[in-house]
Amino acid sequence: MIERVRAGDPEAYADLVRAHTGIALRAAAALGAGADAEDVVQQAFVKAYCALGRFRDGSAFKPWLLSIVANETRNTVRTAARQRTLAGREAAFAEAEPLIPEAADPAVAAVEIERRAALESALEKLSEEHRLVVTYRYLLEMDESETAQALGWPRGTVKSRLNRALRRLEKLLPDFEPREGGDERA
Repeated sequence: MIERVRAGDPEAYADLVRAHTGIALRAAAALGAGADAEDVVQQAFVKAYCALGRFRDGSAFKPWLLSIVANETRNTVRTAARQRTLAGREAAFAEAEPLIPEAADPAVAAVEIERRAALESALEKLSEEHRLVVTYRYLLEMDESETAQALGWPRGTVKSRLNRALRRLEKLLPDFEPREGGDERA
């Protein structure tokens, strides 16, 4: 698809944008863009298009794009010179993806909301590096190699920082029980 874009096919880039907008919005929201998430993503797609000449053939597009989204989010937050509150991030993330289906049992929904709030509060207490690696790996559901590519870190660094971040989260969330059915620890 990248070759089609490089060859001048505008519909090919539109296809890439459509395929990756959802994950890009979730990434921007999770990384603190808040109400500016759509602007951040739009700017990231423009920058990605302009930088396609530097995109390495054979690399995955999603991690490359998400690294641009992360940089653009940091720039937006820094430029705005304001800190997003936990409530603002939570609201932005909730808008990006429904957390609980409307048909869910109200008691189950309440527990899920409490779990999510506790997790987001604990994430706020992590260092930026640890928050980023947990966000990419678990909230954005990227595998280790995609996370490494998106963050520009060696895969071993992703593993070690993720391990330390999860140990820290376990200390911050002593009563937190992972959902059944997977290796979801955060």
